[in-house]
Amino acid sequence: MTVRFDLSGKVAIVTGGGRGIGRAIALGLAKAGAAVVVASRSADQINAVADEIRANGARALPLVTDLTDGAQLERLAAETVQQFGRIDILVNNAARSFMRSLMDLREDGWDKVFDTNVKAVWLLSRAVARQMMAQKSGRIINITTVGAEKAELGMAAYGCSKAALKMLTRCMAREWAAFGIQVNAVGPGLTRTDFSKPIWSNPDIEKHVTAMLPMGRIGEPEEIVPAVLFLASEAASYMTGHTIYVDGGALTT
Repeated sequence: MTVRFDLSGKVAIVTGGGRGIGRAIALGLAKAGAAVVVASRSADQINAVADEIRANGARALPLVTDLTDGAQLERLAAETVQQFGRIDILVNNAARSFMRSLMDLREDGWDKVFDTNVKAVWLLSRAVARQMMAQKSGRIINITTVGAEKAELGMAAYGCSKAALKMLTRCMAREWAAFGIQVNAVGPGLTRTDFSKPIWSNPDIEKHVTAMLPMGRIGEPEEIVPAVLFLASEAASYMTGHTIYVDGGALTT
């Protein structure tokens, strides 16, 4: 699926790139020809992904980054430019969540979700956008969720943060279009990652949940990648401010 979009010579940053959807996106971008900076708090995970990318003949740089630390976000952008000379693609994939009801969720839990899912995206995108403005080109792709559109029990903080991210996507797209920067989002539905493991690891729960999905199954991380590659490529040259949902039809129910 990745060969349809040529990203040869491009430089990409993927946050939360050590596992799940982020790992699949990092590998997909590299397969399409991009050099990839893989960022996460887990050194072991991003080193493994970087090694896999290099083993397949592409360039990769793992950078341990705490997204809640503004100085580290600036360093992530600066080191990418230092190593590769430019930044063409930023994929804001990293996210945080707690499964709690609104009555049980602690105030600091709400803040932690918004600090990672919204504030960090704004700060990192702004740092990267400075370089993209100098280049007069760039693509920023935010990973949101169907929960930005559809309320889910116990997921209020996560859903609200992703709804905010959808609006942030539109605001960045509006403000930065004049500088050659396109900002879009991809919204996965239920996908087979560690985050959703409590669902797919229990056959009874998985059967119940998938019965409500029009396509009747959980998505795989690799199925999110083509939408990201499309938005990162010249095929999306006249798109900005949009969200593409890859959800098996979840939002039709």
